[in-house]
Amino acid sequence: MFDEAMAALALTGATTVVAAMATDAWQTTRTGMGVLFRRGGPVRQETVEAQLAGDAELVALDDDAEGARRDLIPAWNRRLGALLSQYPDAAEDLRALIDEVRAALPRPEQQWTQHNTARDNGRVFAAQNGNIIVHTGPDQAAPPPPAAVPAPEGDGQAS
Repeated sequence: MFDEAMAALALTGATTVVAAMATDAWQTTRTGMGVLFRRGGPVRQETVEAQLAGDAELVALDDDAEGARRDLIPAWNRRLGALLSQYPDAAEDLRALIDEVRAALPRPEQQWTQHNTARDNGRVFAAQNGNIIVHTGPDQAAPPPPAAVPAPEGDGQAS
């Protein structure tokens, strides 16, 4: 059964594979992907390895490597999603490959950006690769809403 967890795993795998293109982590990634897609038989494995090679070359030669990577993520997400749908047992191998590739990626490829915005009296609790523990009590209660500012008296024109 292909559920949200499998869909998320396919997207994480696609993002990780594409991030590794044109980096020192590429050989590990390419080999691991070949092993994953071997489940579909030798022709499927060869096809995927050719796609990987072509996409990695595209990233390496593109003046906007990050843009090329962004463009490739949906295709690899679909390929990995199809693999996981057909072979659910590949999930553990894909997770292991993701961990291995992430550890091998150069530092700049491991940086992630997160933007969080709270407006009015809203709160934002966010984390990346960690935990959030929130304790609230009487001394940590939300501040009261701001007091209304009275409108100026008169017609607003200076005399």
